Amino acid sequence: MYRSLSGTPRDVALLIARVVLVVVMVAHAWQKLSHGLSDTAVVFAKFGIPLAIAAAAFTIVVEFVASAAILLGLKMTVPASFLVFVMAGAIVFVHGRNGIFVAEKGWELVGVIIVGTLALMASGPGRFSVDHLLDRVQQKRMQEIMRIRQPISV
Repeated sequence: MYRSLSGTPRDVALLIARVVLVVVMVAHAWQKLSHGLSDTAVVFAKFGIPLAIAAAAFTIVVEFVASAAILLGLKMTVPASFLVFVMAGAIVFVHGRNGIFVAEKGWELVGVIIVGTLALMASGPGRFSVDHLLDRVQQKRMQEIMRIRQPISV
């Protein structure tokens, strides 16, 4: 039988997943930003990443923007897709050749980030999100429109 969390436990689990993922991503973006774009681009170039300065800037922006969208649960599918793309690039250019374990600079953390992001994209952000709030506002508007359009009976 298929079982999964529902209701409030599901929404709390999704919120915790979003927060933890964002903490990890913001830490990585902040690390790149604190080293400076130029130094980050030099590291990217050493790994053979094409257009290293553009790739470094793109990566930093994606990590921050996707993190904000995921944390808020606001239209997160597109920014999260870019995050998956960036993390896949990290596997291809940096971590994939080092095996699995993060202690050996392997791909395990990047893989978990990808899987967590995909899971959030598939499940949605849950009830504790801006998207949920916006959906409720839209539903109320639609109910008001439908109420106004109903014919008056005499």
